[in-house]
Amino acid sequence: MTIQRLASYLLCGIGLASGAAVALAAADPPAPRFDPQRLSQIVKTVSGDDFEGRAPATPGEAKTVDYLIAQFKAAGLAPGGDLEGGRRGWTQSVPLVKTEFRGPPQITLQVGTQRDALAQGEQIAVRAALDGSTAVSIQQAPLVFVGYGVSAPERRWDDYKGVDLKGKIAVVLVNDPDFETGSGDFGGKAMTYYGRWTYKFEEAARRGALGVLIVHETAPAAYGWATVKNSNTATMLDIEREQPASVHPKLEGWIQRDVAVDLLRRAGLDFEAQKKLAQTREFQPQLLKDASLSAEYAIDRQVIVSKNVVGRVEGRKRPDETVIYSAHWDHLGVGAPDAKGDRIYNGAVDNGTGLAALVEMGRAFASARRKPERSVVFLAVTAEERGLLGSEFYGAKPLYPLGKTVAVLNMDALSPEGPARNFSTSGSAVSQLQDLLVAQARGFGLAYAPDPHPEAGYFFRSDHFSFAKRGVPALSFASGNDLVNGGLAAGEAASKAYTAERYHQPADEWRADWSFTGMAHDLPLLYRVGETLANSRRWPEWGPSSEFRAVREASRAERR
Repeated sequence: MTIQRLASYLLCGIGLASGAAVALAAADPPAPRFDPQRLSQIVKTVSGDDFEGRAPATPGEAKTVDYLIAQFKAAGLAPGGDLEGGRRGWTQSVPLVKTEFRGPPQITLQVGTQRDALAQGEQIAVRAALDGSTAVSIQQAPLVFVGYGVSAPERRWDDYKGVDLKGKIAVVLVNDPDFETGSGDFGGKAMTYYGRWTYKFEEAARRGALGVLIVHETAPAAYGWATVKNSNTATMLDIEREQPASVHPKLEGWIQRDVAVDLLRRAGLDFEAQKKLAQTREFQPQLLKDASLSAEYAIDRQVIVSKNVVGRVEGRKRPDETVIYSAHWDHLGVGAPDAKGDRIYNGAVDNGTGLAALVEMGRAFASARRKPERSVVFLAVTAEERGLLGSEFYGAKPLYPLGKTVAVLNMDALSPEGPARNFSTSGSAVSQLQDLLVAQARGFGLAYAPDPHPEAGYFFRSDHFSFAKRGVPALSFASGNDLVNGGLAAGEAASKAYTAERYHQPADEWRADWSFTGMAHDLPLLYRVGETLANSRRWPEWGPSSEFRAVREASRAERR
């Protein structure tokens, strides 16, 4: 989950939805009622201490998976997972590669004759290798500054300019070239996928780089160094890949801004001047004179198997066409103690609320008077907190063809408080699915509040993105902040308190004073959107300028 889920939103109106969305939003019978007490009980259960923070490949996972299967059965869903003896089971097996350091990594930066050891977690945050290595031994690898590390032919943009990265470490800026100025070829302040750190690693790997070091700056990253440290210096997970080195350089890591500034200075370059140049097409990659990096560490590598949990309502007319509701079941497990000595990261809001919504959404569809024309899948994915891995695996190995997947509606960290007058989505992307959601929200008394921080790239940080990048129209619903009781002031105060006191902390625990009336008010809207799509022959499309439109178009023949 991302902090943006409960971050402040600016309430504003929108224009008319597209004609396609209006056509899909025709009058319908009343949506089902969602019981706040049932939602509360599910969140209370899955965030209990006995679930041990729901980390993948732990006893907490086994308990969570068993509980979700029991809930899906009780809700009236059919199993929708892997085929077992010709019949569907309740889960999809997700092989994950788990890597850990064997002893502290030794990292040394040298410029000229000066050698400096970089402290893991303080000056540098190196990940336990995911390229298939069990040991990393790098001796004085040259360093090359490659600006934002973007290669975008459709924008006539290439930061690499043919530089040979074999045997070298690329030093790269986070976000994309428009962040500083707010205008340009990359959507202004709104981050494109080229700005995501995952893209930086993948692109450098495609170019044969030995390693990548991303320069951390809080504003363009949208999070502080503590998040980088916690996310990159402990156990790492990735889906099992046939060629992991094709997307992972041997060394992947981040460095503090002051380390990068000093590195470039000692190599005869000015950091700010180079960053400004990197915002233009004229930028040229810079081999950092007399600069090199050495690294020594051993890796424990093993393959573990986690589970996605999958329920399904089969369509009565076109069962091979699928609408997906998704939510991640995992959280951070047992970790470092807080000031009170609590070590269990319970994950009540993140994402116990999404699980409760998923179970009850399944119940609503399964108990409907008439089954939908298309199939509806309820997908609880693993390892979201480790990089959207459960949804990434589903996207790579789909149980139901992505070309015939109508849309994905993701639910991540919904508000357990009272109702709001508005709602939002995680990030933004132009699509008829978004149009439909906004149009139908009016019938539920909800206004759409666009993401006020598109530069943070929140669209790429929830499970719906694993589907969007493969062309499937997808969005992630976010609770509103203009509360009926207290307005924007109360909503923003609640958001700030959650972020500061409970987000990714042991204090994210179920509370008896949560009313869950906000979720109970919003979920009928999400039901109506899915129901409309499940009983339609329409296929929502991405906007003409969307980076996801071309890949969706490639599968158009499957939908005839």
